[in-house]
Amino acid sequence: MAINPEAEASAREENNVALIAALDRSGVSEVESSWELDVLNDAEHGRWVAALGPEAIGELSYRFVGGRVVLLTTWVDPAYRNHRVATELVSRVLDEIRETGKKITIFCPVVGEFIERNPAYADLIDKVHPGAGAYPKHERAGVGPEEELTAVERDLT
Repeated sequence: MAINPEAEASAREENNVALIAALDRSGVSEVESSWELDVLNDAEHGRWVAALGPEAIGELSYRFVGGRVVLLTTWVDPAYRNHRVATELVSRVLDEIRETGKKITIFCPVVGEFIERNPAYADLIDKVHPGAGAYPKHERAGVGPEEELTAVERDLT
C-alpha cells in the first residue's frame, strides 16, 4: 500500500484543527472530561493513552530527546471529541511531566494551543528547544528552526 504524504498531512491538519476547536478555555482546575478517563503512559510505544474502560479513545505521542520530552502529536477518536478528552489528556500528561522535573519541546499544535490557554504550564517549555508548536512563541537561544529540527532529528537517531 502506497503512502500519500499529502493526504496524511491533510488528515493530521484536520485532526489538529478539530482538537484545537474542542479545547476548553476553562481553568486548569476544571479540566475533567465528561467521563472518568484513565491516562496511561505506554512507554514501549512512546505515547500516553486516554482510555475509557478498555477502549483507547485518545493519545499523545512523544519521544525522550536530550533529557527532555518532545511532544509530537495528539489524537482523539472523533466520536469522543467535544467532551474535554484532549483537554484532560494534555493537562494530565503535562502534570506528570512536571513531577519528573523534565522540560518539553512541542511539535504538537494542540499542546501548544493548550499551553497558550493555560499559561501555568508555560514554565515546562524548554527555552533552548521550545519546538515549532510552542506557545507562547519563545525566542530560541541562538538556534533557528532549521537547526532545532536538525538537533532533534540527530537526538532521535
